[in-house]
Amino acid sequence: MSPLGLPLPPGSSSPFETEKVFASLPQVERGVSKIIGGDPKGNNFLYTNGKCVVIRNIDNPAIADIYTEHAHQVVVAKYAPSGFYIASGDVSGKLRIWDTTQKEHLLKYEYQPFAGKIKDLAWTEDSKRIAVVGEGREKFGAVFLWDSGSSVGEITGHNKVINSVDIKQTRPYRLATGSDDNCAAFFEGPPFKFKFTMSDHTRFVNCVRFSPDGNRLATASADGQIFVYDGKTGEKVCALGGGKAHDGGIYAISWSPDSSQLLSASGDKTAKIWDVGANSVVSTFNMGSNVLDQQLGCLWQKDHLLTLSLSGYINYLDKNNPNKPLRVIKGHSKSIQCLTVHKNGGKSYIYSGSNDGHINYWDSETGENDGFSGKGHTNQVSRMAVDEMDQLVTCSMDDTVRYTNLSKRDYSGQDAVKMDVQPKCLAVGPGGYTVVLCIGQIVLMKDKKKCFAIDDLGYEPEAVAIHPGGGTAAVGGTDGNVRLYSIQGTSLKNDEKSLEAKGPVTDLAYSHDGAFLAVCDANKVVTVFSVTDGYAEHNVFYGHHAKVVCIAWSPDNEHFASGGMDMMVYVWTVSDPETRVKIPDAHRLHHVSGLAWLDEHTLVTTSHDASVKEWSISYN
Repeated sequence: MSPLGLPLPPGSSSPFETEKVFASLPQVERGVSKIIGGDPKGNNFLYTNGKCVVIRNIDNPAIADIYTEHAHQVVVAKYAPSGFYIASGDVSGKLRIWDTTQKEHLLKYEYQPFAGKIKDLAWTEDSKRIAVVGEGREKFGAVFLWDSGSSVGEITGHNKVINSVDIKQTRPYRLATGSDDNCAAFFEGPPFKFKFTMSDHTRFVNCVRFSPDGNRLATASADGQIFVYDGKTGEKVCALGGGKAHDGGIYAISWSPDSSQLLSASGDKTAKIWDVGANSVVSTFNMGSNVLDQQLGCLWQKDHLLTLSLSGYINYLDKNNPNKPLRVIKGHSKSIQCLTVHKNGGKSYIYSGSNDGHINYWDSETGENDGFSGKGHTNQVSRMAVDEMDQLVTCSMDDTVRYTNLSKRDYSGQDAVKMDVQPKCLAVGPGGYTVVLCIGQIVLMKDKKKCFAIDDLGYEPEAVAIHPGGGTAAVGGTDGNVRLYSIQGTSLKNDEKSLEAKGPVTDLAYSHDGAFLAVCDANKVVTVFSVTDGYAEHNVFYGHHAKVVCIAWSPDNEHFASGGMDMMVYVWTVSDPETRVKIPDAHRLHHVSGLAWLDEHTLVTTSHDASVKEWSISYN
């Protein structure tokens, strides 16, 4: 079995295997609660980002699986109480019910309960009925049999969007909903019928949850209050904290497994544990002072207490130390544009940059990751490379090039160099050189300073590489040519030598030994030139069905990988274009935006799905 509890293929001899998946963070937005789905078996937890449902191991979150079958942005995903299926709902109103026991996640059923965003869903304890609520046009909810879609009641009683639904997990069944009309509603069934409205809240009701034993129902609202009701009759028992439970709106609540305590997550940047019977606060967790520390979601599963910050970070709370979480899972929640790898202190790290300016580093073994400290890029990180001084050199749409020391890993103001025009690509070489491509301009930098620029290019530069031996920079243009420039002291000189690619150049790279230059283009082709034979064309590689966008050489200098808009990654053999390893759907919904090799047999890929994957590659 794999660590997520999925069976592994028998004695598979595939030339590639996914070794590790470092998943994206949840997609969050300010003022909107975010559901973290629990696992009845206690092993995993669920959340969504874009069109993906992410399944993560709760003990070791570096172990993850990503479900990518939704055509639209997914909002919520929850396990059936049996643990065999997951139901996930998207913004178009599609509900997919799929298998969790197989790696393929086969679709069992698909329904469209209403036209509009699904915001929450709940199963009955026998895994046979599902309630779905959200922003429908005529109706805001539905409850039906999971295997036929036949209705088992009506969800009425609200006149605005329903945000939350839950079903009591013990008989007699009860169902509760919470809505933007400031009310919660109580239903009996099956078939589920509206019984009455609970209008104790004065603002949107964000979350309604029955205790696991069914004795209590709790509702949480943007008014900062939590009300507790009898789970069977719906009679009000108390307001937690007497008046307000939090100073800000409450986005999520989750019961302890023994039904005695409740975890709440609030926009006041705290989470609290309540003793419901005694109506008292057991602990208050102060999550920070920044707006990004607002708490939008929570999950209490076995001994794990998770909360979700507006930053997208997932916090594991420490009951014994409310001021410091046991661990914080970081990563990217926005699409990743570029990545590189580097060995530091005997460990291999992966560095990734996203379209919100965020740079992360990952321990390639454990998946432990963090961002740099201090103020960094303010816009998309377009390209990164590590120079011989162990500095991460990055360029961004904020018009700067930054040099960040990888042993300190903190941004410093003086290491940001302002460009005249937006930079889009860079390459580093020996001797402290960096060549930066800006729109319509090539800039040579030495020791973090601009020393030379060429403006009247007559073509638009797109990709650059510096020969490992130094001295030569290869610049690929949208006109389909690669031009060679020699680096002479503090100037760049055009060697008047150009190589023809098969289309507009999208990326290029020298092999580590400097013997070859590989060039990929928008016409789906990779061309390799032999440097030692005066840059004669060595081989041409066909296979991609769409524009090739990135390329990276293996440390063995005999293989290189390319990623294309066709979602494919190919690993090619320099000497034989026919011998190739094909990885289809490496990131399924998105093309690969960056590639790098950790060693001769381990390829790292990233994509706009905000996840990073490691693949082990074997050659026959």
